[in-house]
Amino acid sequence: MIVLAIDPGSVTAGYALLQQEGRKINYITSGILKFNSDDEFLDRVKDIYDQTFKLVELHSPDEIALESLIFVKSPAALIKLAQSRGAMLAALTQKYHQKIFEYAPNLVKSTVTGHGHTDKEGIQKVLQQYLGLTNFKTHDESDAVAIALCHLLNRNVLRVNIPKKKKTNSKKYGNGLASALAHKIKEKVV
Repeated sequence: MIVLAIDPGSVTAGYALLQQEGRKINYITSGILKFNSDDEFLDRVKDIYDQTFKLVELHSPDEIALESLIFVKSPAALIKLAQSRGAMLAALTQKYHQKIFEYAPNLVKSTVTGHGHTDKEGIQKVLQQYLGLTNFKTHDESDAVAIALCHLLNRNVLRVNIPKKKKTNSKKYGNGLASALAHKIKEKVV
């Protein structure tokens, strides 16, 4: 099973491919996608889509893992990150529908290092110990490797089928305690 992980960005995005064979996880490749920061952002969106599409066509992974949106101080930066991520998802969803997973940054850090607030250097140290990797071009690249590793380590947990809650007749009893006990109530309480 091969997973492609992407750490989304509007100027650069990290990517990594890891393969799991049984209990063994192997590094395939990683790198960064660079988008022309001199272009207006809306002109860059097509490049983000195209490079993401070419990446999956080149490597044909089985599943995709992305980092979810993070809190940033600048609303404008968050909007650009969300739009960049949307362009990436558009390039991925047609071929990888229901094979795309996302992970919160703290979950990635916690899974890989055991602590949800580890810094970038701490993540790289663990990746060096676990996979023997050094010399990442950027933090985006090492983050993508960590996202891929997080996905592989959590993938069987995600496959657990949790039954959906049974709906009650909320029109008759409304929400809250009466709704929860609707099966025991014989007549409507005024």
